[in-house]
Amino acid sequence: MGMTVGKSKGALAEMNVVPLIDILLVLLIIFMVINPNKPKGLDALVPQPAPPNTQPQQDIQNKLVVVQVLNNGQLKINQEDSSWDTLEARLTEIFKIRAERVAFIKGDDNVKFEQVARAIDIMHSANIDHVGLMTTKVEAGQ
Repeated sequence: MGMTVGKSKGALAEMNVVPLIDILLVLLIIFMVINPNKPKGLDALVPQPAPPNTQPQQDIQNKLVVVQVLNNGQLKINQEDSSWDTLEARLTEIFKIRAERVAFIKGDDNVKFEQVARAIDIMHSANIDHVGLMTTKVEAGQ
């Protein structure tokens, strides 16, 4: 604390703010350096629709794996019926000879996100590296 003695009657006490500013700057630098890890969401891969008036290539169609979650809780893998119990084993079998581990998931309009998230979790446990989200608009080419 500083004190000024001068022409006024009595002593006038003034607070020395220089040490407080130093502490403030040090704390500011510490909080800028110690930045908490920001939460990262799901990486979304969205398939791009083919240009109009072109036929899809059969080779690309054979590589594309789409897991569909239906309204009634049933699953399909590329139009082939599946169940929750056999989903991981079937995906592991499909991807054991593939070098590219990318699959897409499609949920019907009224499916709860809980079921889609469960399917994504099963797909990750089947060692699929990238899981993309497919919507009906993207599938229709809009």
